Amino acid sequence: MKKNLFIGILLFSIMTVLSFSIYITIIIAGNYAIDNKKLVMDAATTLVDQNGEVVTKLFVENREIVQISLVPKNVQHAFVAMEDARFYEHRGIDFRAIARALYRDIVARGKVEGGSTITQQLVKNTFLTNEKTWLRKTKEVLIAINLERRYSKEAILEMYLNRIYFGHGAYGIQAASKLYFNKDISELTIDEGALLASLPKAPNTYSPFNNIELSKQRRDLTLSVMERRGYLTAEEAVRLQGRTIKVDFNRITQNPAYLTYIDMVLDEAAELYQLSSTEILRGGYTIVVPMDLELQKKSYEMFQSPENFPNDGPNQLVESAFVLLDSDSGGVVVAQGGRNYVRSGLNRVHVKRQPGSAIKPLVVYSPAIETGLYGPYSLLKDELLNYGGYEPRNYNNSYEGMLTMYDALKDSSNASAVWLLNELTVNKGKSYLEKLNIPIEDDGLALALGGMAEGLSPLQLATAYRPFSRDGKKIEPYFIQKIYDRNGKLVGERVTFEEQVLSPQTAWYMTRMLEAVVNEGTGRHGKADIAIAGKTGTTSYQGVKGGARDVWFVGYTSKFVGALWMGFDRTDNQHYLTVGSSYPTKLFKEIVNDESSLVAFEKPDHVQELESPVRFVEINDLKADLTFKGLGLNVRLNWTTSDDERLRYHIYEVSNNGILLKVGQVDGVGEYIIHGVNLFSLNDYVVKPYNPQTNTEGGLSNQARVNFAFRNVVD
Repeated sequence: MKKNLFIGILLFSIMTVLSFSIYITIIIAGNYAIDNKKLVMDAATTLVDQNGEVVTKLFVENREIVQISLVPKNVQHAFVAMEDARFYEHRGIDFRAIARALYRDIVARGKVEGGSTITQQLVKNTFLTNEKTWLRKTKEVLIAINLERRYSKEAILEMYLNRIYFGHGAYGIQAASKLYFNKDISELTIDEGALLASLPKAPNTYSPFNNIELSKQRRDLTLSVMERRGYLTAEEAVRLQGRTIKVDFNRITQNPAYLTYIDMVLDEAAELYQLSSTEILRGGYTIVVPMDLELQKKSYEMFQSPENFPNDGPNQLVESAFVLLDSDSGGVVVAQGGRNYVRSGLNRVHVKRQPGSAIKPLVVYSPAIETGLYGPYSLLKDELLNYGGYEPRNYNNSYEGMLTMYDALKDSSNASAVWLLNELTVNKGKSYLEKLNIPIEDDGLALALGGMAEGLSPLQLATAYRPFSRDGKKIEPYFIQKIYDRNGKLVGERVTFEEQVLSPQTAWYMTRMLEAVVNEGTGRHGKADIAIAGKTGTTSYQGVKGGARDVWFVGYTSKFVGALWMGFDRTDNQHYLTVGSSYPTKLFKEIVNDESSLVAFEKPDHVQELESPVRFVEINDLKADLTFKGLGLNVRLNWTTSDDERLRYHIYEVSNNGILLKVGQVDGVGEYIIHGVNLFSLNDYVVKPYNPQTNTEGGLSNQARVNFAFRNVVD
């Protein structure tokens, strides 16, 4: 008896030690196999605009992590009913389910039912490969038991629902809800949750997009199982099974209109926030961008239309780039790096090219005004001059002799720009761009016409024009306003600073002159529904007479500032333009036009307005009448005047030998009386218009001889 008791105690002790050893082995082996880093799931990064509207998603796996507390209970019940009925009772392994599955497999003489729990499925999808071996199954069991020890049931279910695949590129229940129903998971109805719960076994087979009837059958099965498990009443199940399936396909695609912008967001994330493209694609960030969705899509569509581009060269595609900034914040609202831009391809927004005359406001006219020695109506030489072998010519080979700065800019006189830069010195001309941190190595007078070894990019030009529109202050452009991590924590925010680089007065004068360029100068092509100021630019291709290399329009409205370039990536005798800047000018206007917002430029309170130019009038109807008043003889001169009352008129008497003697002047009227003339020594008269802005006289009027038809004048 004692011997049997001893043997029993010994066997019990051995079994206890063995069980404890097995348990310890399971714990150790399971813990060793659990790599917590693998539990961190890839999540899609979402780009949203400043209004919170989704622009696009960036992902390796389209997944949005959602907390279990946000998943409706009926949706949770649908998955538990279908995948693991005893989920809340077992500790990772459901031996009853395994036995039931084994029995049914034996009866069916084949594998017809699985016994894996939700925890095991999570383990299989997270830690293990798809190999079918006893070792892999053993690892699955060990890790499942340990996951149940380490995490709550709610945490395991949350990880499972966020990880599983639902078809069509959607990973996790939140992405699936938005894909199939275009709604947040918290808004799902019972039947919608049941449909999602029916998908994981075979997403492509049961997808409502692929087979609506089969999808409904599978959903109705899920509802029946929920009723059998006690989650629904029979009445509820029948009522829900009677509903049709209504899906709202909301698949996120990479819209080609956004590709340039996305690449520039990724570049900025890496440069400023040390977030690699891989981290962005996997990290589940929310990135707020200043993109204007409508303008981004509108510009892309216009880039696809051949009529917006010159048809130059046989079967050759003229390329283009366009960038548009918000004038206030500096945020980039539009970026198109090419007409058929491809991800990580040549981004022409960054490519530097010779800017042509678009550089004149930057290195000639605004620096000249800043000196205080020149103003908008200062006179500049417009002559064909030689500067040590460099002889700049006007595009039409016509020269006026003298031009105001206003007209030289408006009509893009090359001779005047080079003459003025020579007066300023090249170093002084480059001072403005240096304040913008745009280094220029070139030191020749050709810089006045955009002659540069390297050139400027569209983004640099748009940035350089921004101070003209905002009181002379520069601001750095940006693509990322804020970045939040997957938990909604702010991890980065753009802080913008303005810096004064021009006087407000110079900036306003430039705006008014550049507005004249668009209204009546080289930028007049196309239709503008809003106030636009800007400058055209064309660079010549010397290989072919009349050929052009690059054509530009750089300009701004009351809201935006941007640059548009057209040309070939490589210019040669088979790839060159035969048109000027009219095409980029017209396309720029088409993109920014907004007929519902006819906004003009608003003058800042602290600057002087620029008067419109005083224009000479041609006088060819001067008449001189002899008049009688009292006992005296007078000569009354009459002529047709300009509508501009600021124009002054100088009156000259012509002597017998042709010498002009000034005898008087009047402002804004076409009449002058010469009192007390001698009837026997009358002379002819001429009138010259005089511009008080430039202190210059215009051309002579016709020479008027005194008419002897006496007129009696009575006051």
